[in-house]
Amino acid sequence: MKVVIIGTGHVGLPIGVYLAEIGHDVVCVDKVETIIDSLNNGKITFLFEEGLEELFQRNFKSNKIKFTTSFSHVNDADVVIISVGTSKHVYNASTKLAEYLKGYTVIAIKSTVPVGCNDEIENLIAKVNPEADFDVVSLPEFLREGFAVFDSFNPDRIIIGTESERPISIIKELYGNCNKEKLFFVSRRSAEAIKYASNSFLAMKIHFINEMSDFCKEFNASIREVAEGMGLDKRIGDEFLTPGPGYGGFCFPKDTHEILNMAKNNGVNLSLIETTIKNNKNRMSKLSENILYETNKIKANKIAILGLTFKGGTDDCRNSPAITIINLLLKHFTYNIITYDPKGMKNAKNLLGNKVDYGKDVYDTVKGADVLVILTDWMEFKKLDLRKLKSSMNHHIIIDLRNMIDKNKALKLGFTYIGL
Repeated sequence: MKVVIIGTGHVGLPIGVYLAEIGHDVVCVDKVETIIDSLNNGKITFLFEEGLEELFQRNFKSNKIKFTTSFSHVNDADVVIISVGTSKHVYNASTKLAEYLKGYTVIAIKSTVPVGCNDEIENLIAKVNPEADFDVVSLPEFLREGFAVFDSFNPDRIIIGTESERPISIIKELYGNCNKEKLFFVSRRSAEAIKYASNSFLAMKIHFINEMSDFCKEFNASIREVAEGMGLDKRIGDEFLTPGPGYGGFCFPKDTHEILNMAKNNGVNLSLIETTIKNNKNRMSKLSENILYETNKIKANKIAILGLTFKGGTDDCRNSPAITIINLLLKHFTYNIITYDPKGMKNAKNLLGNKVDYGKDVYDTVKGADVLVILTDWMEFKKLDLRKLKSSMNHHIIIDLRNMIDKNKALKLGFTYIGL
């Protein structure tokens, strides 16, 4: 099949190389010329996803995937997938592609859009090009950043919202026999709502386990054991039961706010989601206060922070709890803050500028530090050489907001360890 993907971000590019890998001819369209130039030179310079580089190189060299700023390839596409950041961008992309439609085309909206937006897009395209023969389907994405390639090949489910029988055979061909049993066809509005409901539930699950970590602390219970015991219940499951500084990234904050706004505008009470949004923000403020309390006790002059992305496995710093906490610290801590992240340094510098210093690696970052704070769950932080850390630091305080370090080992070596 001939597939055009509009948008080459954290969703569009992994989906593009995945579809090329399973045999389709793919053209990715993006309005940013520097991104397209980079991709046409065989380089991914603007995002990191585990496993993406190898997949990209193989399909780029075999000419199964191409990149352009032009919408002209829409005219012979079987499927056009819109994967851009906001509803406004979806409307803009829909307006442009409408001019190029020839023959029957399935237009799949993978971007997260308000419930009912697909109806509006259908009307918009028909207005721009009354002769167009097309169907609009909702095709929400459920890829985890950092695991987008894996999730593309191993989806839990593929939700397709359609008001017509006509696109069904094309969507089945798009995903191939390997994922046939994962396809779940619903109405368009149900598909749009499933995306918001899923992300909001996961955000609430994160908020719940964070509150339980505070509860366990007061009663001298282990949140690790409590979370593991809860996760053994199949009705609950073990994912998203790891305490941390709060949820972040592009999707969860945006989607929880959007579904809450939709509900309020239509007189629907979503109190759980509203409370989750409020207290997720409050959690970051509280944790920054806890860090400041420990630094003030020893009159610290240098804080070393490990982790800048909103979670491990990605270079994405958008709405990162780490960035939020650092900005809160900067309001009160007037001495040196030095930071490090395995993949997120470039994006973090765009957000923090010269307000903080940046280490070359973990041990360069902690050198001479009074307090070490871990804010992102990168697996390499689990393997830190604690003896080397101790010899590099001035004072020996670890504030581990991801529970990455073995507490007992740290205490035996003489660290003051504060986890969740």
